[in-house]
Amino acid sequence: MQLLLRSMPPPLRRLVPPHRVILAEQFLRFAVVGVFGFVIDTATVYGLRGWLGLYGAGAVAYFTAASGNWVLNRIWTFRGYGSGPAHRQWAKFLLVNLSGFVLNRGTYALLVATVPLAARQPVIAVAAGAVAGMFVNFGLSRRLVFR
Repeated sequence: MQLLLRSMPPPLRRLVPPHRVILAEQFLRFAVVGVFGFVIDTATVYGLRGWLGLYGAGAVAYFTAASGNWVLNRIWTFRGYGSGPAHRQWAKFLLVNLSGFVLNRGTYALLVATVPLAARQPVIAVAAGAVAGMFVNFGLSRRLVFR
């Protein structure tokens, strides 16, 4: 987890506290995992919108992407953090990230309902929702799930 810290020049290492570097590295990894989630989310919406409509597809897509993100965050972003059985951590991750879900899917639903382009190209609404929920999800995941 300290790749950034080791790669920093010594004068910079003295200026930036190690916990800030670790936080930045975790956030960058969380964002990379988020890109994976975005791809899964978008593919699921496009794959299911014909059967479930945009709102049903959006709900299933969020659950699918959030579950995949939990796995990657557990084994890569926050490796060595958190404890307890995996199924409990997964459930806690989904529960804690409901705040991000509200921001994410609230943004998604608002755009799909009010912006014709977002209804025709749901990737726009998915992306806006992902950004809206990312910061809340990172903070809550770090403080409550992977501590």
